[in-house]
Order: sequence, then structure tokens, then C-alpha cells
Amino acid sequence: MKKISFVFILCMGAYSTFAQTAEDSVKAAINKLFDGMKTSDPAIITASFSDSAILQSIGMNREGKMVIRTDKVSMFAESVAKAPKGALDERIEFGSVKIDGALASVWTPYKFYYNGQLSHCGANSFQLVRVNGQWKIQYLIDTRRRQGCE
Repeated sequence: MKKISFVFILCMGAYSTFAQTAEDSVKAAINKLFDGMKTSDPAIITASFSDSAILQSIGMNREGKMVIRTDKVSMFAESVAKAPKGALDERIEFGSVKIDGALASVWTPYKFYYNGQLSHCGANSFQLVRVNGQWKIQYLIDTRRRQGCE
């Protein structure tokens, strides 16, 4: 009996070392999006989102007025595909990660680099849903600014 208990404990310890937490899997789903951007891969971009995802950005127009722009995932993926590989580098920091069942909410401050040069910064707010066992981005809204990034 002691031998079985020892083997069970050993196996459970190994499992817990390799098992991914829910928070880790949510972070991995978000990192997948940014990997797709870095590699200019529209398939990875598209696979990161749910079928009914919404993308929005808050920023200033040329007249200095705040505007909210809405994009389709397909248009975003197409624009990423046009960039040279390695040109798009959005560096995020995971802030809060909240999970309740099939819903996750994540806040990530970021700095965006284009060809190695700081372009802008802001914060992303992600809402993810767990679809068929995989986390998918359902809603992404971000802020964009050029001042106060350093």
C-alpha cells in the first residue's frame, strides 16, 4: 500500500508541475495573438479570436478629438500579414486576470514597437470566452497614445 501511495504522490507531483492553470491558459491565448503579430501570420491572428469577436481602439484623431474605431478581425489579420516579419512587436505586461467559468477578463499595459522603434503605448482590455475547451478573444479594446510611454 505504501508503494502505491508513493507512486500516486510522485505522479501527482509531476502532473502539477506540467499542468497549466486557468490563468496560464488565458495568458497563452493572448500571447498567441502577439506571436501572430510578430510573425505576420494572419492564420494565427484569426485563430486567436472567436467567430463573433469585436476589436476597438480608443485614440485621438487629427483634430485632437477622442474617437473609438471598430475593426473586423479579418481586416486586422490582413493588415498584419502585410507587415514584414518581426516588424510588429507589442510588448505587454499582464495586469489583472479574472476568470469565472468560461469568461476571462484581462488588463495588459503595452508598448508597441515598429521595426524596433517605439511607436505608441496604452492598455489592452481583453474579454475571452472558453469555446470547445480553448480560450478565444471575444472583445478587445485598447487605448493608444504617443506621449508618456517611457
